[in-house]
Parts: sequence; structure tokens; C-alpha cells
Amino acid sequence: MSDQSNPSAQPDAETQAGIPDAESIEPTTRTIAILGANGDLAKRLLLPGLGQVVDAARDLSLQIIGAARTPQTDEEWRATVRSSLEAAEVSAKTAHEVSSTARFIPTDASDPDDLRTLLDACTGSPILYIALPPSAGQKVAEALAQIELPDDLLIAIEKPFGDDLADAQALNAALAEVVPEDRLWRIDHFLGNATVLGMLGLRFGNRLLEAGWSAEHIEKVEIVYDEELGVEGRAAFYDSTGALRDMLQSHLLMVLALTAMERPEAVTPTAVHDRIAEVLGATRIWRDDPATARRARYTEGRVGDRLFPSYVDEPDVDASHDTETLAQVLLQVDTPRWQGVPFVLRSGKAIGDPRREVAVHFKRSEVPTGLEVPEEGADTVLRMSLKGGDVDLDLVVTGAEDVDGLRRIALQASPGTAALDAYGQVLAGLLQEDTLLSVRGDVAEQCWRIVTPVVNRWADGETPLEEYEAGGTGPADW
Repeated sequence: MSDQSNPSAQPDAETQAGIPDAESIEPTTRTIAILGANGDLAKRLLLPGLGQVVDAARDLSLQIIGAARTPQTDEEWRATVRSSLEAAEVSAKTAHEVSSTARFIPTDASDPDDLRTLLDACTGSPILYIALPPSAGQKVAEALAQIELPDDLLIAIEKPFGDDLADAQALNAALAEVVPEDRLWRIDHFLGNATVLGMLGLRFGNRLLEAGWSAEHIEKVEIVYDEELGVEGRAAFYDSTGALRDMLQSHLLMVLALTAMERPEAVTPTAVHDRIAEVLGATRIWRDDPATARRARYTEGRVGDRLFPSYVDEPDVDASHDTETLAQVLLQVDTPRWQGVPFVLRSGKAIGDPRREVAVHFKRSEVPTGLEVPEEGADTVLRMSLKGGDVDLDLVVTGAEDVDGLRRIALQASPGTAALDAYGQVLAGLLQEDTLLSVRGDVAEQCWRIVTPVVNRWADGETPLEEYEAGGTGPADW
């Protein structure tokens, strides 16, 4: 259940119901100050996402202030902003308007005086965006607590939210001293994925599915996000993180929550977050045995036409870290709806022919005598793509030419292409002051609690670090 005594458990006031939409942002002037503006995340994801929102919104005036220890001129920062927006194919009008008003202010994110100077430079309603490593988040919060802050300040902070459960709890406590929960956005861009949002409609908008969405009818649930990509020049970050922390602990557990939660009374931040906290609070490692979790890393191999070196030979990788590039955990959800149903969460890099989907495997039907079951079985599987939101439903029907035999067919549906990508969708919520697509503080802590037994076992070296060839599908017996 959600912890009402936790200061981060729920906001004081409810915001507008519904999924954030850039077009519903009221005409306003905002300034977003980005701590960590020189980082890869700001240039590759954050700036393009902001440009998309400005393109789609009505009369939103946005000033972007870059802030980092390493100084640069306003002109250099404006060129960076313009380049990022143009690469994202943002309109020329938006690229010009946003880049021409951009500023850069050298800032030590742990220095109260520097942060005061940065906030004083905001000409519009201020948003402080913390795009820094996890260890910096608490230092920023502690520095902010020493200065007087604008009443309308919003704070956004990128995942991961701490390095472990204790760290997440300390970060939440420090942030709670600065702003109330309803003015704080913990950014997990996966929540803006069309599939994640679509899960609400798929589950609660279809009586047929909702009626069968339980242990009585479902055999297992797989949540898989494998990638053809490797570390792509980000090994310095990835080697201290790994697949478990990077993907399963945050992104995929949020997908599990939306897949397994009970019906909310309404699609509002409080109602949805309460249900997410409730189901994650009932989630744990399968039979409390962290040995059911597995890890592996890729060796040299070819993914398509591209040759990958072994992970340990990638620049900035320390082989002694035993960092996994493929992780799989087995979970159970201790609610009446899901009693005994295994949830498999898996994510890996350098995977050939990767899967990116939620796959709900329904229990096999008892086929009457006289009907021949296809070789692949008579299972019904619902697959929801985690890359675009397409839905496939594998059904078994009687063959047109063989009335005694069954064959498998797939029903397919596509939700279409979203106007905003995942980052843009989450940023639209931030600019609209709608916390629906934010990660609430108690939810962030639950995610760490769930994986902590696995983190500890792996840190002690009790789980073998297996290997798989780049371009393969992982170890053969997974």
C-alpha cells in the first residue's frame, strides 16, 4: 500500500486528470536551467525533447539556460542548442526562437551562491533540471536548502534516483526539505513510451481483456527490452551501472506496475501513483531467492554488419567491475490477482533480432478431442511492443481447409505515431505541471527494495557472470 506518512507519498493538490498533452499547455513563459548541460543526455535527449514540446504547444515561450562547471560562452551554448534541435528536425522557427534566447552560466551545482545566481537569471517561471550523476542529486538538494527559493520553482531530476535503497531514501529526504512532492519530477522517460501509456487503455478499456487479466487465466508475463546497440561510447557511465540498474530497476519495473496494478478510480496522478505503489509494494524476488536472477556480458561478435569487440575490450571498461550487459530477474506479485504468476524482466545489449515487448501468456485451453493442436501449441499470447506500441494477439482457430486442425493466426493493431517521443511526452507533463508521468518518491524506493537482494548477491560474486556472443540471443539456456 502507499505510505501516507511518507512526505513524498502524494501531492497536496490534484492536477488535471488525463495524460499530459503538449497542446494543452497554457500560454506561458518558462525558463529551464539545466545542471549538467555539457553532458550527453542534455544534448542527445533533453534538448530535442524540449524542442518537440515547444513545436507542439500553443504560445509557449521557453528560455534554456545551460549550467555546468566547465564554462562556455552564450554563443557556444546557443550553437549547441540549435544543433540539437535541428538534428531532431524541430521546426526552423522553434530552433531559432529557443536558441536565440539561450544563455550559459558556469555553475558549481553544490554551491548555494552559484545556484542562487542561476535561479536569479531565470526570466520566466523557473524549472531546475538536474541532469547529473546520482551522487550529485543530494548535494544539489542540500545546497538549495541553504537559499531562499522562488515560490513557483519546479525541480526535475534524472534517474537513477540514488545508487541503492539507502541512497534513494536519503535523496528523497533531502529533496523533501526543498520542494513539496507535487513540485518535484523524477524523470523516467520510459513512462512517456506509447506502450506504457497504452497499457492503461488496453487493460481498462477492453472488457474481454480485463476479465481474463488474472492468475486464473494467465500463465506468465514477460517484460523484455533487448537492444542491438552496445555501450555506444557511454562505457564510463554504463560500467558503473549495468543492465540491472540501468533498465530493470527503473524502466521495466514501472512497466510491470502498469501491467499488474489494480484499476485506478481515475487517471489522475494520485490515483495512478497509489496503485503503482500498491502493486510494487507487493512485488518481490521469486520465492525470495535471488539465485533465480541471472547475468551475462557479451563477447566479440557481429550484430548485423557491425563487429562488436568483447565488452571488456570497450574503451573505459574495467573488467574487474564484472558489469553485466544482460540481466534477467524473476519476480512475483503477492496479490490475489497474480498469486503464483511469474513475471520475467530481461534487458540486454548487443542482441541480434532483439525483442522489445510485454508478452502476456494465457494458460493453454483444453482442446476437445477431435481437434489437432498445432505444433507450437494452443497458447494465446498478447504482445505489446515496447517500441511503438503495436499490439499483437496470437489466436488459435480452425483451419479453413482442415476443419479438424487448429492453426495460429495473429491479430495486429497499431496506435499510430505519436507527435512527441518518450522524452517529449514526459517533458510536456513537466511544463504542464502534471505529475502523472513522474516517479513518486515512495515508488522510487520500492523499485530499489525489490532488486536489493539481487544487487547484494551479485556484489558478493555469488551469481556467475555468464557470457554470450554479440549478435546472439544470450546464453543458450536462458
